[in-house]
Amino acid sequence: MDLRKLKTLIDLVSESGISELEVNEGEDRVRIVNAGSAVPTGHVVYTNPAPTHTMQAAPAAAAAASPVLDAPAAEAGFIARSPMVGTFYRAPNPESPNFVNVGDTVKVGQTLCIIEAMKLLNEIESEQAGVIKEILCENGQGVEFDQPLFVIA
Repeated sequence: MDLRKLKTLIDLVSESGISELEVNEGEDRVRIVNAGSAVPTGHVVYTNPAPTHTMQAAPAAAAAASPVLDAPAAEAGFIARSPMVGTFYRAPNPESPNFVNVGDTVKVGQTLCIIEAMKLLNEIESEQAGVIKEILCENGQGVEFDQPLFVIA
């Protein structure tokens, strides 16, 4: 679905006063929700089927372990973050080798991964030179804006 069509749909929702609009076009699915603010705006939510990963640990154990996992990563070096919402891929296709692995030395501008958003593959490049200390996402995992992806020291 192209951006002009999305903008038209957002404007339609804003002007009409409807609270929600969902459009399915082939495999593309767009849901626009009007927040009902003083200035009418629509929120666009894109959904693509992605593999889900379930956590096997108890919620209390996961909550207790979270600060322990986050603290070393923050102290270990630069954290490369996702610039967008999408699906994280470590290689250009399933048969190709990963762009980077733990222990690899990277240069500024070197491709670290791909994030697929709206059927577009976006290469994410390193903002800092160093060594990949940790990869914080699984291949095929959905990622959020500003989510940590890599630790580079």
